[in-house]
Amino acid sequence: MSGPVSDSGRELAAKREKAPHTSMLLRMMVRAAILRRGRAASALFAMVVAAAVATAMLNLYVDVQAKLRTEFRNYGANIILVGRDGASLPSDALARVDSIVAGHGIAAPFGMVVARTSDGQPIVVAGTDFERVRQLDRWWKVSAWPSLDNTQSSQNQGEVRHPSSELSPALVGARALAVVSPTNRPFVLSFQGQTMKVTPAGTVETGAAEDSRVYLSLNDFVAWTGVRPETIEVAASGPPDEVTAIMNQLARAIPAAEVRPVRQIMEGEALVLGKTRSTVLAAAALVILTAALCVLSTLMGWVFDRRRDFAIMKALGASGRLLNGFFAAEAAALGAIGAVIGFLLGIGIAAWIGRVNFHAPVVPRFSVLPVVLAGSIAVTLLSAILPISLLRRVQPAVILRGE
Repeated sequence: MSGPVSDSGRELAAKREKAPHTSMLLRMMVRAAILRRGRAASALFAMVVAAAVATAMLNLYVDVQAKLRTEFRNYGANIILVGRDGASLPSDALARVDSIVAGHGIAAPFGMVVARTSDGQPIVVAGTDFERVRQLDRWWKVSAWPSLDNTQSSQNQGEVRHPSSELSPALVGARALAVVSPTNRPFVLSFQGQTMKVTPAGTVETGAAEDSRVYLSLNDFVAWTGVRPETIEVAASGPPDEVTAIMNQLARAIPAAEVRPVRQIMEGEALVLGKTRSTVLAAAALVILTAALCVLSTLMGWVFDRRRDFAIMKALGASGRLLNGFFAAEAAALGAIGAVIGFLLGIGIAAWIGRVNFHAPVVPRFSVLPVVLAGSIAVTLLSAILPISLLRRVQPAVILRGE
């Protein structure tokens, strides 16, 4: 009998040696928060405010950044590929571009020649893929896009129509229309002895060079002129470093092309996003600094109020490392709880700001939670450094004598 009893006793003792540490730590932390709930509530409120503001700012920044990039893509290409020395691009250049920017943008080919109207006036004629341009240049003011059914069908089947066999629908620039067809009726264009019968399907107005051009489907353009596209415009999505990486890939994949950034678009995007980032980070840093000072003040008072408790723990044999770990655990728990509550409040604040100021929904970004959680814990632990240094100076004999 004594054998089994002693074995079970040893097992129970072994379990108790491991279990009480965690339960005791939790009980002490809860007791400290209840007995000094005023200071605990003050520190928790500071962390909740900091976490809420940081969450709202970061959530707005991430969401607004995505919306701004989408808006910038509506302004057209940010990368242009041009054949070196004015030469046409390889026949498979568009396929190579599509394989590189797949899922990260849209590309549209352009070929251009100077043709003549029936009365001999020069006019710039461009060939392109209307469906791609429609997605790429959404900022174009177009009255009606040419029908794409016949063009797409012939391109997919590899058919080439004779340039003078039937009328070719065209997108005519607002200024070019006055030259080629003031009455908006079909007209004839000629290039190197080849004629093309064209009918205006719609007009385009941009306030730029597009207003002075006539746009044909790429299939009709190549069949008429024999000229392949010498330019491909690309609207690549993503941050500047990703766009730069895409440019490098394009340059390696198509050595016959000169890859250029559209600096107005890229610099404008970088400038707007940079200012947004600076504003968000400055506001978040100011709030976090204020919260850190508040937490520091609270923890200093917390150490002063509990110096007798810490003195008793030291007198009973608690090591300085144990006391420091206990105090750091309290600070980390404070930061974690404040981060979770503040994150939930911050999502609501961001949604309210988006609805009131931007008149657009702000999607909750849960990817912000780990950043806010880690930042809140880091702030409380940094704020606990000075109180922990004071905690090391606690002398049990002096404190317990009441001095």
